[in-house]
Amino acid sequence: MPSLGPFSPAVELADALRRRELSAVELLDACIAAIDRLGPELNAVIWRNDEDARAAAAQADRRLAAGEAAPFLGVPMPIKDLTPVAGWPVTYGSNGAPDGVSQESELVVEALERAGFVLCGRTNTPEFGVITVAENSRYGITRNPWDPTRSPGGSSGGAAAAVAAGMFPIAQANDGGGSIRIPASYCGLVGFKPSRGRVPRLAQSWLGAVVEGVVTRTVTDAATVLDAIAGPDPLAWYNAPAPARPFAQESGRGIEPAHPLRIGLMAQAPLGIPTDEACVAGARATAAALEELGHSIEEVEVPTISEELVPSFIALTQGGLADYEGVDWSAVEPHIAHQRKASGELGAYDYVLAARKLELLSRREVARWGRDFDVLLTPTSAILPPLAGAVLEAQHAAPDQPVLDVVASVSFTAFGNVTGLPAVSLPLHWSEAGLPVGVQLVAGPWQDGPLLALAAQLEAARPWSDRRPPVR
Repeated sequence: MPSLGPFSPAVELADALRRRELSAVELLDACIAAIDRLGPELNAVIWRNDEDARAAAAQADRRLAAGEAAPFLGVPMPIKDLTPVAGWPVTYGSNGAPDGVSQESELVVEALERAGFVLCGRTNTPEFGVITVAENSRYGITRNPWDPTRSPGGSSGGAAAAVAAGMFPIAQANDGGGSIRIPASYCGLVGFKPSRGRVPRLAQSWLGAVVEGVVTRTVTDAATVLDAIAGPDPLAWYNAPAPARPFAQESGRGIEPAHPLRIGLMAQAPLGIPTDEACVAGARATAAALEELGHSIEEVEVPTISEELVPSFIALTQGGLADYEGVDWSAVEPHIAHQRKASGELGAYDYVLAARKLELLSRREVARWGRDFDVLLTPTSAILPPLAGAVLEAQHAAPDQPVLDVVASVSFTAFGNVTGLPAVSLPLHWSEAGLPVGVQLVAGPWQDGPLLALAAQLEAARPWSDRRPPVR
């Protein structure tokens, strides 16, 4: 069927593959053809394993013919260049990356393979994932298919650009300060950040602030993948509690929520950070849509980024460079070299103090969910997609200073990682120039399911599936 391809939702493609309306090899070849066509302009996919992926797709076709059941059997998916895959190289977007291949996969990779995905290629990311654009000295600049003069965001920017442009129907991503939600916002996609402890990891990066997920076109895809990759993990230090029902069922229930919700609206970024008019307009338009759906709206202020949060969170992220083994630190970019030096000067006492401050801050602020409001509504980012190359250039020019666009990008999102709350960016608004503007919803502790239900309700009321970027 000509309508089925990389722009189709992953759930629909999986159903078509099971019905034998197309083959896994045909679908993979369509993805590879799109990479060949768009790769030179967008630079989203920076490493390829086409022949191995074709062999895996052929094996998926044999499994499908034998009637095997897996929710996404035969659907292609790229992996971000921060996530180890056994037998693949991983460079973390760095010239100082270790040689050879990984001996062990991250747990989310194993879960994606069990779900039947055909893993195909790696997507670009900033070096070690610490800035909010997919730009690095090793692979260069990834560009936004909605406007190639602009960035798709980061750190999962290569993943988002690949999905938005129709190279893949879905892509693996992760989020430590907004790295799923910001690229989803800039590329017109759904970016769901699960709760802390919801998706198992080998080790909890940034004290569990880093979570695994995907960027998708639809809420149902996000929910169905979450069912496939979520815990429990009996070997982990801690787990999120089991959901009341499968997440995919929640996304199907979203058109008729159990009860009206109290939505807290915060349309302006804290600390006087300028918020683009289109981002404010997107949040306010979504508030109006939620009122039409029967929910109540009240303006609130939440310190999603604050003088109290920032220094401790920076200490956490600088110390997080210890997650990467075998790195030649003499070959990294200037801002990473600065962070590495700063992390070496950070004492154990200071690191524990920073972690304690963040945990106490989280307890205080999370208490507002269920007391003052049920869900927080904000712009996903305070700015529109920055110009491609500008953030990395500014960061190299002042490696010891924060870049304003990075701070503005995370001004609404980093809070969700510190607190561990589930959050989602939805493509509910567009600027006058036609750029996507994401809107973020943040739910209370472990309320991933109800959040997906609310997201699905908005998707039904304000559908976005017919929008396509000019570069595709």
